[in-house]
Amino acid sequence: MDNKELILATKPFTKENRFKSYALSFTTLILLVSVFYGAIVIDIALIKLTMGVIAALLMMRMFVIYHDYEHHAILYKSVPAKIIFTLYGLFMLAPASIWKRSHDYHHKHNSKMFTANIGSYPLMTKEQFLNATESERKAYLWSRHPLNMLLGYFTFFIYGMCIQSLRSNFSKHWDSLLALVLHVALNIVVIYHYGVSTWFFAMFIPFFICLMIGAYLFYVQHNFPGVKFNDKKHWEYTEAALKSSSYLKMNRVMQWFSANIGFHHIHHLNSRIPFYRLPETMMAFKELQNPVISTLKIKDIVACLKLKLWDPEQNRMLTLNEVKFS
Repeated sequence: MDNKELILATKPFTKENRFKSYALSFTTLILLVSVFYGAIVIDIALIKLTMGVIAALLMMRMFVIYHDYEHHAILYKSVPAKIIFTLYGLFMLAPASIWKRSHDYHHKHNSKMFTANIGSYPLMTKEQFLNATESERKAYLWSRHPLNMLLGYFTFFIYGMCIQSLRSNFSKHWDSLLALVLHVALNIVVIYHYGVSTWFFAMFIPFFICLMIGAYLFYVQHNFPGVKFNDKKHWEYTEAALKSSSYLKMNRVMQWFSANIGFHHIHHLNSRIPFYRLPETMMAFKELQNPVISTLKIKDIVACLKLKLWDPEQNRMLTLNEVKFS
């Protein structure tokens, strides 16, 4: 079937099971609160650390569910869901105003060259990079540096999501200030009542790990060997979804914790499909069963992180070692 027919054919899969949406959202939230509680009240360091890591993974799952809610894939017009997910966006330093605006833009312009880098990693062609100033090159390479992703808690969320949105338009993104204030206040409360050690395991570790993983997941889903980019003239939505968004293959445990975000090519094809229906959608269409596959194996992570520049002539991403500097 052609591109338009494929999108239309996935429409039946956008029908949510309302009870399932509520159940999966609330059970994830209850598990998250329980693990946070354990990380705070249990005094054994190893258990605190374990709870902190599990909390990070549950935060990631809940974030993907929040992301689905903002796409109107689940619980649309539900008042309880609106309250809970609005608060969760603030908690995660990704308030609804900036998250939805930037993420919607990303979906509409995924892999489109020469557009604003809103909600996406910056992309330079080989020619642009070679003609850039030294400072421009450094800034670009830093945006794609593994250390930038490792520090995603600070670089992508505290600064990029909150501070930068406030600087760009305070009146439109005032909830970014609220997110920062609440985040600082929550950290102070935990330190004051439970001490620095508990804060480290129950607050810092979960946020640091979750947002680091989130920064990398967003990178690998659109920056991988075999990815395709096009200029506006040759860009097409369905092709961008299927050839510029990866299928990140995970084991069942990580697939659960990531709420099926690895089925990213399908999510970009139709963002109204609830996260729990993505696997069955893939099984239903042979056109969706041959995506570019990446994994969380070290060799695949390294291969993705090495990609820096787009070469229109070769129609592929290049590593810095493949670029000849004049």
